[in-house]
Amino acid sequence: MSQMAVITTYELNEKLEAGEKLELVDVREHDEVAMGIIPGAKHIPMGDIPASLDYFDKDKEYIMICRSGSRSAYVCDFLQAQGYKVRNMTGGMLEWRGKVEY
Repeated sequence: MSQMAVITTYELNEKLEAGEKLELVDVREHDEVAMGIIPGAKHIPMGDIPASLDYFDKDKEYIMICRSGSRSAYVCDFLQAQGYKVRNMTGGMLEWRGKVEY
């Protein structure tokens, strides 16, 4: 298994504020997302990822987001094994200081 690519909350916020178009996927549960989601992120709960593979494009890179960075790391491992380009947002929403939508 190759090393997992990561991005910090600070780096991601800088990219978003610079206007970069990124593919964000939030894998938290519905009640967690109700407390705020990064604008533009697609919500696919972790348990729904295997059934949602048709959403993903192997030519794009996806940044996976969860509460602390643990569940998104598991999702990154899974998707990487399927041949997708993924990056884990370390620290998760606990460390996110950028904008959120409700």
